[in-house]
Amino acid sequence: MSARGRPRGLRLRHVYSSTRQQRRLLNHFISKGTSAPSPPPPPPPSFRFTLAVKDNIATTSSSTSTSTSPSSTSPTPQQPTTTCASPFLTTYHSPFEATIVSQLRARGARLVGKTNLDEFGMGSHSTHSAFGAVAQEDRRPDPNPNSNSSHDGLLSAGGSSGGSAVAVAAGAADVALGTDTGGSVRLPAAYCGVVGFKPSYGMLSRFGVVPYANSLDTFGIPLEYNIEELEPSIRDGWARAAKVLQDEFGARVVPVSLPSTRHALSAYYVIAPAEASSNLAKYDGVRYGTRDSEAASDAAGGVLYAASRGKGFGDEVKRRILLGSYTLSSEAMDNYFIQAQRVRRLVRRDFNRVFALDNPLHERETFDLTDLDESIVMEDKWGPEEVDFLLCPTAPTLAPRLEDVMSQTPVDAYMNDVFTVPASLAGLPAISIPMPVASDRAGDAAATTGTAGLQLIGQYWDDARLLAVADAVSAALQNSSPVR
Repeated sequence: MSARGRPRGLRLRHVYSSTRQQRRLLNHFISKGTSAPSPPPPPPPSFRFTLAVKDNIATTSSSTSTSTSPSSTSPTPQQPTTTCASPFLTTYHSPFEATIVSQLRARGARLVGKTNLDEFGMGSHSTHSAFGAVAQEDRRPDPNPNSNSSHDGLLSAGGSSGGSAVAVAAGAADVALGTDTGGSVRLPAAYCGVVGFKPSYGMLSRFGVVPYANSLDTFGIPLEYNIEELEPSIRDGWARAAKVLQDEFGARVVPVSLPSTRHALSAYYVIAPAEASSNLAKYDGVRYGTRDSEAASDAAGGVLYAASRGKGFGDEVKRRILLGSYTLSSEAMDNYFIQAQRVRRLVRRDFNRVFALDNPLHERETFDLTDLDESIVMEDKWGPEEVDFLLCPTAPTLAPRLEDVMSQTPVDAYMNDVFTVPASLAGLPAISIPMPVASDRAGDAAATTGTAGLQLIGQYWDDARLLAVADAVSAALQNSSPVR
């Protein structure tokens, strides 16, 4: 993730807070002051930058860092941990450093802390953390000024990399690392008004990243993304961005159809929990994780395994493990998991059909065009025009108030991923950039909010062009103003 207004292009950021006042408002850091034991020779000064790392990415240090325990708001000195925001890993010290962290340190990064997240990356608002919810300050007028809620004046930071997005937005780090399984970098970036980039699957090493689910110049406007739940201000901002592309860059903007993406969210919430239930099986209190001291043994009739996992995992993680275990069971495998994998292949085919560039991992296919939207104009027998990039909102709404998020059902929270999941299922590069919009909510000020996100999606391995285009489009959007 990154913020605009800094020199030389896009930056990516994610962090947690320091003072108690900041913790109440932001709560974006889990630990601070982390440095590597043997830093490489410093690069030229122009390349030095501060780095915050999401706390499901392994770091090491021989120095003392400041950490906040789940049961206390007071910082306590200890060696840095990689907690995944879970009680299960509050004392876990990684013996190695993630490859991506080592690569960034070699290029001038100085680690400033580990950022908060949804436990094991499972969540859409960074509220499922052993260290408390991450939030951002709501600068809009409070519609309930007489309320005594502890969440007054706070907005959702998105998830699961909410701490990373807030850290960048708050200026606590120049660059922040997050993980994006179904939109966990792009959604927080959209809510916090910063840039969030998900590279092509496989472009960056995942060594040292604690796994959740580990498989996942013509612009196209996907018609299926114009859903009923889309807030009017987001829809207007989307249309304005398309006009900016046409007027300022001479780009051609055409409608495209991705018919299988309407099933992508359902498929994702079958595949991701299934992989999570397998990946998290090793957290048993014996090989990994905090052991329940009240459980006597793990022998026959013992309760160590069940008790440790029962206390060590939060409600959302338990929910997804149960869901994943069921979809992998013999009676549900064919109806759920296998069908979800078929949907995943169809989603990937839809993207390959609309992009001008071929996917280097797949041979070009002849597609059945009978399922296309009727509004798509086919100029020849090969179907509609192919595009270089896709343009759509990152999230269907502005950042919701934290007190509203805390009362949401899990299904309501999952709907936030509706625009980000398809690119994740297909393994495509996608980036969220800030999109100024005019607020149309009751009680909101007449000024622009700056918390909406515009998502650009590119073909697999076309990351460099996507970043260059996003940089130019982001600058143009900031110079335009939303129509009220």
